[in-house]
Amino acid sequence: QVQLVESGGGSVDAGGSLMLSCRISGKIYRSYSMGWFRQPPGTEREGLVVIDSDGNVNYQDSVKGRFTASVDSAKTTLTLTMNDLKPEDTARYHCAVLYDRCSGPLCYKLLGKPNFGAWGQGTQVIVSS
Repeated sequence: QVQLVESGGGSVDAGGSLMLSCRISGKIYRSYSMGWFRQPPGTEREGLVVIDSDGNVNYQDSVKGRFTASVDSAKTTLTLTMNDLKPEDTARYHCAVLYDRCSGPLCYKLLGKPNFGAWGQGTQVIVSS
């Protein structure tokens, strides 16, 4: 069973930066994809980043150019560096794995979806204007 634990959230002013980390334990297969999604209060979750099984990283337009994601070679640590943060980035951020290879826009919707993978409890990010 895969377990994920996020850390690094906090409160920052608009324009500031944060780096989130995700520690992954359990059996990770080479075919798994990984990523990050967020859920602002009272809204649907939004997939932000997908790292496919080949290591290609894809970003949603809302964070492209501001956020950078990476995973270590052992696939035990995910990081998300967030720059130029905006108040609309305020949300709970979750790291996730998908139990299969995934590429394309559909992958964003599968992050955090039951039966398609696992995710952590999340870490809160608050951006003040």
